[in-house]
Amino acid sequence: MEIFEAIKNRRSIRAYKKKELPLGTVEKLIDAARWAPSAGNVQPWAFVVAASIDMKRALSLAAYGQGDVEAASAVIVVCADEKLAQERYGERGKTIFCFQDTAAAIQNILLAAYSLGLGTCWVGAFKEEQVSKLIQAPEDMRPVALILVGYPDEAPEARGRRPISEIMHSETF
Repeated sequence: MEIFEAIKNRRSIRAYKKKELPLGTVEKLIDAARWAPSAGNVQPWAFVVAASIDMKRALSLAAYGQGDVEAASAVIVVCADEKLAQERYGERGKTIFCFQDTAAAIQNILLAAYSLGLGTCWVGAFKEEQVSKLIQAPEDMRPVALILVGYPDEAPEARGRRPISEIMHSETF
């Protein structure tokens, strides 16, 4: 698959077929994530995979009742290791770099899933403390996103994008 096709055609999927993922699929997605760039190659991320109905239901409740969390075949909780990033880059590592790095890893997951014919949704609206308790995260490990993964049961149209003329600026001297 050509990368620009994946970038332009990937959509946030909120309806999933009741179908299990093939063995090894989530591992492929995590493998794609770990190849993301990270500041100083620190790789300040961890991934907790939830596939049981009980855990997905609990995560759904922590995500303000978003039912698509429970409907997905799996949920990948992407976490940022603030301590690891801070050890290398101080406060900036803790407050910025670890989140930039996890965002790059998330994008790799989204694109890899699309290339495998899967749908995903990046969920950021959730009660962080509640998710931390559910996944038993260490103190310095912050959940930053829930990535829903499954077979799409919808085909949303592309949403509009701002024109390049509004977002690209050239240097001026």
